Amino acid sequence: MLSDEELLRYSRQILMPRFDIAGQEKLKSARVLVIGAGGLGCPVALYLGAAGVGHLTLVDDDDIELANLQRQIGFDQSQLGDSKAESLADRVRRINPLVSVTALKARLDGEELARWVEEASLVVDCSDNFHTRFSLNRACVAAKVPLVSGAAIRGEGQLSVYDSRVEDSPCYHCLYPEQGNEDLTCSQAGVIAPLVGMIGSAQAMEAIKVITGVGRPLVGRLLLLDAWEMQWREMKLARDPHCPVCSG
Repeated sequence: MLSDEELLRYSRQILMPRFDIAGQEKLKSARVLVIGAGGLGCPVALYLGAAGVGHLTLVDDDDIELANLQRQIGFDQSQLGDSKAESLADRVRRINPLVSVTALKARLDGEELARWVEEASLVVDCSDNFHTRFSLNRACVAAKVPLVSGAAIRGEGQLSVYDSRVEDSPCYHCLYPEQGNEDLTCSQAGVIAPLVGMIGSAQAMEAIKVITGVGRPLVGRLLLLDAWEMQWREMKLARDPHCPVCSG
């Protein structure tokens, strides 16, 4: 049940007939795990917290650096040297004290990662390396927890939803082979600031769609953004029948 304060706070969402009180109650009941509290993780956490997701867990082992402030909008100059996860969690709490936020200054892997994924309603991948992405994908497939995946570099971004609960839904490994990928980070290749906001905001929207069942999530579809040309392209994704992660 929603309190009077929640009904007022989320009134602009509840007013939408497709969303209504039922959608807001689903958000309140959700537990979302956000991996990465950087350029993508900031808008994801801020929007999901403001929208009323009941519990957010923010995971990042890094501290805030000066070069982060160009695009990581959850932080400011006074927080240099502080934990990203803890600082972002505090920012979400100040925006919306009605939600519960857990900060983990850690790099999850193996059994620990699997445990946190199993406890989540949905996972949002805001990481910046292939090892984490593949590990998250395996854990989400095993636990049958939907995964909202985003990436941004230079002026290019991409976004998809992998949901093993949906018949014939591909997983991240169906799209990218685990061998032969080399990480290319923003510190090496650069990134334009608003791009991460665009992809992160879209990830938050996809998370809300999956949680509430309102709209058509990007399952089996990959969105590609060229921000310099402001062009979105959509690719259909097929499940790999021989995928070592999801074909079993």
